Amino acid sequence: MSFTRITIDLRVATLALLMLLGGALRFRVLPNHPAALDSVALVAVFVIAGPWYAVAVAVFGYLPQLRQPSPAVKRIFNPSYRVLAAGGGGLAYAAVGGPVGEEVFHHVPMAFTAALAGTIGHQLTNAALVSIILWLEGQVRVGDFLRSVIAPTFLPMLGYSALGVLLAVMWIGGLGLSACLLVVVPLIVVRWALSQYQAERAAQAATLRAFIQVIETKDLYTRGHSERVSTGVGMLGRHLRLPEARQNALEHAGLLHDVGKVGVPTSIIRKPGKLDDAEMDTIRLHPARGVELIGNIPFLEEVKSAVLHHHEKYDGTGYPAGLSGTNIPYFARIIGIVDAFDCLTSTRSYRPARGIEETLAILEQDRYSHFDPQLVDAFVTVIRTHGWTAAAAEQPQPDATVEATIDHDDLSLGSSGGAAGSAAGP
Repeated sequence: MSFTRITIDLRVATLALLMLLGGALRFRVLPNHPAALDSVALVAVFVIAGPWYAVAVAVFGYLPQLRQPSPAVKRIFNPSYRVLAAGGGGLAYAAVGGPVGEEVFHHVPMAFTAALAGTIGHQLTNAALVSIILWLEGQVRVGDFLRSVIAPTFLPMLGYSALGVLLAVMWIGGLGLSACLLVVVPLIVVRWALSQYQAERAAQAATLRAFIQVIETKDLYTRGHSERVSTGVGMLGRHLRLPEARQNALEHAGLLHDVGKVGVPTSIIRKPGKLDDAEMDTIRLHPARGVELIGNIPFLEEVKSAVLHHHEKYDGTGYPAGLSGTNIPYFARIIGIVDAFDCLTSTRSYRPARGIEETLAILEQDRYSHFDPQLVDAFVTVIRTHGWTAAAAEQPQPDATVEATIDHDDLSLGSSGGAAGSAAGP
């Protein structure tokens, strides 16, 4: 075997190991935002050895995924579509005339341009293949996948292409495998830092769940209510295209909106009949108590105003501050709508659940009086488009002897007559 052939074989083997290392360092910046260091290795292979070597190297780099504990179809599909995506990136790199090997020193700007094209080709091929599978399975909307996963990671992946070119230039310049240490090690440190961030987020989520479990042990009828409100406001927030940080804060606020009820006596929460004035005053204190409970938790700072004001009404007749219109915090207006919707579509001790369409009609009827009209319209669109999973059917039946158009949260909906006295519940 010639010396040149041995050199090429060693280079391919080394690049394959590099790809394998990058594939092993896959992580998630956020739950729905995957990232991977193998994309850096892939771009480096484009420049060092050419786009077609990248396909061969990708085959080796993704082979370990065949051994993952998952169904055989997924074990085969996951590495296969990534290899095809590498091919898509290689085609794009070659199409714009990307330099290979030592040519890069004479065409550095072109190398960066071609690397961007290769990364875009890789991303588009990856998105197209995954979208086809999602469409065939019908479990996740393709548009949601593109919006929540591909779009937020697109620009960071372009940044990875620049790192790939840097790695390639250092490699070709004589550093060889040492270039990997100079580029990959800092990325590993970043990965470790992000894993710590993920651990902190998991701890935050556990804190929220602990709060909610305390509340929901008080009343079988409200079990799951906070989770459903968080889900509902999340659906509406995505429809409104809120930035990710705001979206997360909104979902936290939805989860914690009733946390102050931990201080309300269980006898009041479970009371099947009309509340007297003193009991209603106790109920009306729960938003302020909720703020007191979360007030010293820094990561919940943004949700305080939403928790405090989610029972304000658009016409100014709500509590605790009697705010009206757009003076009510934006998140509070969103939560107020979803809170009332879930309450009405759930059974309570003093009345049965209403149907989804009937409840949507009530919300539309109480635009301007109780709720922000534009947000009501948006929420109705969301529910009619995506549907809604109402409270579990095994909730106890309400007390049939109770006659009262009552509402433990003073949210008697149907102000324009058609559904007068309908109760939103606690």
